[in-house]
Amino acid sequence: MQRQHPHLEDDEDPGFEPGTRELIPRILWIVVITLMISGAQSVLLAVAVLQVVIMIANRGRPNEELGDFGSMVGAWVAKAARYQSAASDQKPWPWTPMGS
Repeated sequence: MQRQHPHLEDDEDPGFEPGTRELIPRILWIVVITLMISGAQSVLLAVAVLQVVIMIANRGRPNEELGDFGSMVGAWVAKAARYQSAASDQKPWPWTPMGS
């Protein structure tokens, strides 16, 4: 029996267990999402500071749209955390629609 080139045999690599090939891309996505969460935290800080300034100027009344935006960013962070902790296989925006 003639042997094939070792890299062409049955896709079995003794260094990889089943599931490892799916794990490596997930780890890379977790790193990317971690960087995105860092950006989201900066955005939330800016929203909070801006909202305080608006509340001071409006005698305690917050800007509703800014509050809604902050809630949307917070929901995104929660969805990203679920993916990172393997509670979900669904990646957050921009891989899925923002509201889903």
